[in-house]
Amino acid sequence: MNIWKHFCTITKHRHRVMINCFRAGIPWQGLFHDLSKYSPSEFWVGARYYQGYRSPNARERELYGYSKAWMHHKGRNRHHFEYWTDFNPKQDKVVPVKMPIRYVKEMFCDRLAASKVYKGRDYTDRSSLEYFQKSRESRLIHPETAALLEKLLYMLAEEGEKKTFAYLRKLKGYPKLSDPGGKEA
Repeated sequence: MNIWKHFCTITKHRHRVMINCFRAGIPWQGLFHDLSKYSPSEFWVGARYYQGYRSPNARERELYGYSKAWMHHKGRNRHHFEYWTDFNPKQDKVVPVKMPIRYVKEMFCDRLAASKVYKGRDYTDRSSLEYFQKSRESRLIHPETAALLEKLLYMLAEEGEKKTFAYLRKLKGYPKLSDPGGKEA
C-alpha cells in the first residue's frame, strides 16, 4: 500500500483545484472540492491501487470490472458529469442532465489539475483536451455540457490559462451552441 504517496497525490490535486477555482471565481467550491477522497471508502482503495501516473480507480476497474471508490466519488461530487444522470420515464432509460454552470467550471478546474498532477513534466495545455477526447464515444454527458467543456478545453489548448480563466470568471450561463464568439444565452 502507498498510503503516504496517495495522500500526497490527492492533496496536491485538491490544492491545485482550489487555486483553479479561485481563479475561476468559484472559491467556495474550491475549498470543499473532493473531500470525499479522504473518506475510508475512497481513500483506502486509492492507497491500495496507487500507481502515481493515473487514478487508482482505473486499476480497481481493471481488476473487478467496476470501481466502488469511483461510484462513491461520483455520487457525492457534482463537478463530475457522471453525477448528472437520471432516469427519464418518457425514454425509459437513464439520460444525461445539463450541468449547472458552477459545476462545469469546477469540472474544468478539476480536469486541468488532474492533468498537471498525473502528466507531471509531460503536461501541456493540450493534455486535458486530449484526455477528454479519448472517451468521446463512451461518455454519457449532456450535449450542451460536453460542448461547453470542450470549448473551454480548446480555449486552454489554444489560448492558455490566463484567457480561459478570464472567460470562466465572466461566464454566467451556457453560450449559444451556434455562437463561436462565446456570448452567453
